[in-house]
Amino acid sequence: MATIAGISGYQYVPGTKVYDDVKYQYATSTYGKERDLNPGLIVQPKTKEDIVLTLKYAKEKSIAVAIKTGGHQYSGASSTSAPNIQLDLETSFRQADDRVIFEKDGKAYARTSVSWSLGEFNAWLTENKLFVPHGQCTEVHVGGHVQTGGYGQLARSFGLFGDHVLSLEIVDTDGNFKEVTKATDPDLFWALLGGSPGNLGVITHFTIQVHRDQDYNGSRGMKALYFYDTKTLKRLIDILVEMSDNDDFPRNYDLCISVLSSAFPLLDLWPDLDEWMARAHPELYGEDGLIAWPRTIIVYAQWVPFESGDVCDFSWFDRIKEGSDRILGDNDVEEKPMSQLTGDWIFRNVREFEHPYVKRTYTTNSRTLAKDGWADWVVDRIDTIVRPEHNRCWLSAQLQCFGGKNSMFTRNAGNGTAYSWRDTSIGCTMDCFHTKETKTRAEDWQKVNDEEGIGPNGKFSKEDRRVLWGSYGDWNLDAVWNTYFEDREKYEKLQRIRKRADPYGIFTPNPFCVKRAD
Repeated sequence: MATIAGISGYQYVPGTKVYDDVKYQYATSTYGKERDLNPGLIVQPKTKEDIVLTLKYAKEKSIAVAIKTGGHQYSGASSTSAPNIQLDLETSFRQADDRVIFEKDGKAYARTSVSWSLGEFNAWLTENKLFVPHGQCTEVHVGGHVQTGGYGQLARSFGLFGDHVLSLEIVDTDGNFKEVTKATDPDLFWALLGGSPGNLGVITHFTIQVHRDQDYNGSRGMKALYFYDTKTLKRLIDILVEMSDNDDFPRNYDLCISVLSSAFPLLDLWPDLDEWMARAHPELYGEDGLIAWPRTIIVYAQWVPFESGDVCDFSWFDRIKEGSDRILGDNDVEEKPMSQLTGDWIFRNVREFEHPYVKRTYTTNSRTLAKDGWADWVVDRIDTIVRPEHNRCWLSAQLQCFGGKNSMFTRNAGNGTAYSWRDTSIGCTMDCFHTKETKTRAEDWQKVNDEEGIGPNGKFSKEDRRVLWGSYGDWNLDAVWNTYFEDREKYEKLQRIRKRADPYGIFTPNPFCVKRAD
């Protein structure tokens, strides 16, 4: 395929090693062949004008453009197949003026480009004693993150990353530069934040409200490690369920539980863990001095004050830390500025395991998980795949409380964004990594989870409720629209907005998108 004349950035065509390196993304290991994630051309623009030229070329050739910032989309939706083009923004906007902090009327704001990773964005805010809720994967880039919500540790206390957006700067299908706000185009603003990521225009920058450390003095967090056993896991999940089933649980608290199979690179969570392990558990080290990382449970627990009279209930932390093998820091429950705590919650590894995966991310609005026996069920399901020593399957699971009437995740419903399932009580991710030989084992395990956990008699949720950031299953989003959006009225509204924003099909590079209205 020919390159595009006038582009000042880099362009890569198939058949070269650098093309193979650049096209690689998180989903390649699982869907690289099945979904043909091989663009006819990869463009890395240096300027907005490069983007305009790319869209103009695509329009002239009647081909489509997939938009990538970090390449972490689990289904591969930030890529495409030939003759379509991938527009790779990962390094496009990284100059000094591509991220700026300013204050107005006693509030802090940040204008940022989409080309920064979450780890970089967090570090920058921390340097300025600022923070915002966001996810936990360091290499996720903020462009895709903001469109799919930005779910993370602070979801109950502060809401989603995308809930804080004030404006988005885009290049539209005709090459026009636009700033989209609730006031200038409420429908497009709504759709860009939770509707059909990458299919409504090219977002280059956005402005977001951020929070100041000084306004939340006394915030506390605990990061605890436990060697895996079912008794400990059940006790911790019972605490999570107790929190989730209680609709009146205070906004101040956030809790997330992760379960990781052996061989997970724990040093990415605890840089000093190797030294402690060598002293406390020398039996884990082989004759070559290398550690065999064990199966573990990781807990992130946090409390933040919102009013002068707020008092931390340390008994909540005490219940969680009981029996823990390792607590981060010098104190069990560290008092830290919120900007530093948000950094503690980031997973510093690029991916969990270097293998293909069978992904699942479920949500539920149940408030009767304790009565329904979900904790016992999910512990048994996790143990089935984690406990066998040599089954060549590796689990990365994460369970988090989102709900309650005091939760900002819940209260932000109707705030002008399209993020789905605001009535969620718990989110549950269970990703099973596998070898080529054990793919069927991973698929069979997930099939049982689907059949027993989801549906009218499901232990977890009575309906199939998925999230765009954690997509899995059918590559044709239109065929499963009701798993990502609450009702037909919402989906048809998104279809109309898609038709207006993408009349030529330039932003329809693969089937994982809201179908344009007829």
